Amino acid sequence: MLHIVDDEEVIRDSLAWLAKSRGIAALAYDSGSAFLAALDAGIGFDVLGDCVLLDVRMPDISGGALFDVLTARALTQRLPVIFLTGHGELPMAVDTLKRGAFDFFEKPFNDNKLMDRVQEALAASQQAGSAAAIQTRLALLSAREREVLELILAGKMNKVIADQLGISMRTVEVHRAHIFDKMNVKTAVELARLLK
Repeated sequence: MLHIVDDEEVIRDSLAWLAKSRGIAALAYDSGSAFLAALDAGIGFDVLGDCVLLDVRMPDISGGALFDVLTARALTQRLPVIFLTGHGELPMAVDTLKRGAFDFFEKPFNDNKLMDRVQEALAASQQAGSAAAIQTRLALLSAREREVLELILAGKMNKVIADQLGISMRTVEVHRAHIFDKMNVKTAVELARLLK
């Protein structure tokens, strides 16, 4: 989902139309406060990736201040930010890029280049979301399940795992079932693919 945060309605509408022409779903916000309210409520955010097009100069919360909030919440990988400005603020552009902004475009911008970067940001967001989801699932495993997981990934059979860990084969089967359930996979091959 593309999140367009700009206080000018004409800009919001044209960016939403441009995104739609590329098959990208978009939501528009007339202020940083409106965007933060939606973010806090979890409204309109997508597991398949999100990107924020953020105007630098806005009346209630500036683009820079909103970016600071996203940075403080450690959200800039999951919500890559592309800044838009009509004021040629080169020092700010350099600073925000150093602090993790995805890109910085000066108005007027090339539509195709902007949408190409939006698609790249959406892909990066999806990848960050997938990696975070895997880490969350791994955190659910007990210490013993992690030991069994390592041996499964090494291609060991249940009997070998049981002998190596000094536990019964039935216990290994229970751990394996819990691992597969927590990692949301059905086979060792799927597990290996997920964690490669």
